[in-house]
Amino acid sequence: MSSSKHSSALRRLALSVLQPGFVGTEAPDWILRDIGDGLASVVLFSRNIVSTEQVARLTGQLRAENPDLIVAIDEEAGDVTRIESATGSSRPGNFALGTVDDAELTEAVAADLGRQLRAAGVSLDYAPSADVNSNPDNPIIGVRSFGSDPDVVSRHTSAWIRGLQSSGVAACAKHFPGHGDVAVDSHHDLPSYPAGREEIAAQALPPFRAAVAAGVRAVMSGHLLVPAYDPDLPATLSRRILHGLLREELGFDGLVVSDAIEMGAVTRRYGIDGATVKAVAAGVDAVCVGGESAEEATVALLVKALTTAVTGGELPEERLAEAADRVREFARWSAGLRAAGDAGTTAGVGDSGTTAGAGDGIGHIAARRAVRLTGAARAALPLTAAPHVVELAPVTNMAIGKETPWGVAGPLRERLPGTTSVRVRGQELEEGTVALERCALEPAAGRPLVIVARDVARHAWMSRAVTGLTAARPDAIVVEMGLPGTATTAAAQIFTHGASAASGVAAAEILTTTSAG
Repeated sequence: MSSSKHSSALRRLALSVLQPGFVGTEAPDWILRDIGDGLASVVLFSRNIVSTEQVARLTGQLRAENPDLIVAIDEEAGDVTRIESATGSSRPGNFALGTVDDAELTEAVAADLGRQLRAAGVSLDYAPSADVNSNPDNPIIGVRSFGSDPDVVSRHTSAWIRGLQSSGVAACAKHFPGHGDVAVDSHHDLPSYPAGREEIAAQALPPFRAAVAAGVRAVMSGHLLVPAYDPDLPATLSRRILHGLLREELGFDGLVVSDAIEMGAVTRRYGIDGATVKAVAAGVDAVCVGGESAEEATVALLVKALTTAVTGGELPEERLAEAADRVREFARWSAGLRAAGDAGTTAGVGDSGTTAGAGDGIGHIAARRAVRLTGAARAALPLTAAPHVVELAPVTNMAIGKETPWGVAGPLRERLPGTTSVRVRGQELEEGTVALERCALEPAAGRPLVIVARDVARHAWMSRAVTGLTAARPDAIVVEMGLPGTATTAAAQIFTHGASAASGVAAAEILTTTSAG
């Protein structure tokens, strides 16, 4: 083969292992050109989405260049939603489903989501999170996990995969080998999971074993250091973890996808180009990029890094070719899965015999079933007058779209006209630009007070605010939309186990319809 032909072939191989994002609701020319040159995947984010119909037009435009193109999305439902980022998810997230602990319900919710994604032309969903949230201070997983019990997480990981794939969309279990017991957000720096191999085998790996058994064909690596397997390299860059543990020990032979390669956990030390090369060398088959770095120049940089690494001997060409083969194999399989979904070959069954094909209803059913009340809250309901709602808003991690609405005030206002609300941030309280007396207590004089929190146990400022407000108003009702914790002292509490739009509506319904007994 001539050097120019070899160079062209290498470029096609390099393009085929990237899963880039892009900006806009129509496909830019550079993406279409790259698909023609060998790019086998793209990933969509909320910036690409206006409606299901618009996304269907976009994916049709992309697939005109390659009918088997893998179109991925990071859609977990619940707090992390892209397809419904403008409105909030109409389905609860993993923690709510794990709380209900009805595998048929979980399967039905995932099947319902799968139908929406398939209609939009999506073929791969970076979900479910198979992480066991064993560290309550975890800043990145939390309600994205089905829970802290490996058995519960395994059961619902399997059900979610079955449901999603029954609708024609491929699932992707993440973040291998388990991101649940860390205290650092890998978007910014490198977390460490210091457990020994026996603990990892008992705590973190069971959901991934269950995922493989359930037929998952894609697994996403996590950017975390696991010293029991590799004291030097994070999982995404570690052959010991991706090949030795995932492939050889767990027997996974599908597509290994990296978590977003531009995340600080890997780029702070290796750069985005160095991290990409090391990831593919370690066993990653498809490199997710473009959540933050969505320019043509980024793809060009990574293609150059991969081809240069091959010609320089840093990356064996056989490894790059193997990764490209796995991408092609997955693309063919997922195209067949999508076609089967289009044919309507399967249907899930939800709560009380409700079919997953019932449409919007299953998400609402699931969110409502996940709500829990203390006795004091039940005795104080229903609200008979329009309340004042104080929503305490934390800074969320980067997986959660800043544009995604959440809370209880909106749906409460629809049910009780005259409901007023204020949203308070920790920085405002610390800087003294907002005082709870003026914005929370005074407007609530002579009216019900509803306090909405999100992971109160993880935020000292939020705990202080809830404690102060409930001391001044012992009759206040606290709605916790994150992980239930011990920091809330109010007796009247409602727990939604997630902050999706569906969970907010469920809380509002409980507040306005529930009565003692």
